[in-house]
Amino acid sequence: MTTSSRKKVDNSSYRTTIDIGASRVKQLLWYFVNIIFFKNSFNILSSVKVSLLKVFGARLGQGVVVKPSVNIKYPWKLQVGDHTWIGEEVWIDNLSDVVIGSNVTLSQGCLLLTGSHDHTRTTFDYLSRPIVLEDGVWIGARAVVGGGITCRSHSILGINSVAEKDLEPYTIYKGNPAVPVITRTIF
Repeated sequence: MTTSSRKKVDNSSYRTTIDIGASRVKQLLWYFVNIIFFKNSFNILSSVKVSLLKVFGARLGQGVVVKPSVNIKYPWKLQVGDHTWIGEEVWIDNLSDVVIGSNVTLSQGCLLLTGSHDHTRTTFDYLSRPIVLEDGVWIGARAVVGGGITCRSHSILGINSVAEKDLEPYTIYKGNPAVPVITRTIF
C-alpha cells in the first residue's frame, strides 16, 4: 500500500468521551486553585495543599507531603495513602482514577499519565485507564507511568524510565521501556 492510499488520522472528527466527574464550576475553581497553590513554586505549605485537595474530593491519608510546583488534573480522581511524598514538579494527569498507596515516593518531575489515544483509529479515539501504585513504591525523577499500569508493592521505577507494563513487587526497573534489572532488598 502506498503512503498516499493509506488511511490518515482526522483530528477534525475527534470527540472526547472523558467523564470528568465534576461540574464545570468545580472544574473552573480547581483550575485556579491548582495554578495558585500547586503549580506555583512559591507555595511551600504542604498542609494547605493537602487541605485543598481534600476540599476538592481527594481521599488522602495521614502525613501526605505535597512539594512545590505539583500539577494535579482532577483531585476528585485521586486517592493517596499514609506518609506518601509527592515531589517537586510531579504531574498527576489523572483523567482516570489514580490510587497511590502508603509510603510511596513520587520523585521530582515524574509523570502519572492515565490518558492516551487509539493510534489505530482515524478518529484518534481517547483512551484512559487508571494507575495503581501499591505501598512502598518509588517512582524515580522524570519517570513516566502510563495508564492501566499497576506498580506492585515496593517496586521501583528508575530515573527517566517509562513503565508500559505492570511492575512486579520488590523489583527495580530501568529504561524505556522499563525492564527489571535487580531485586529490591530492604534491610
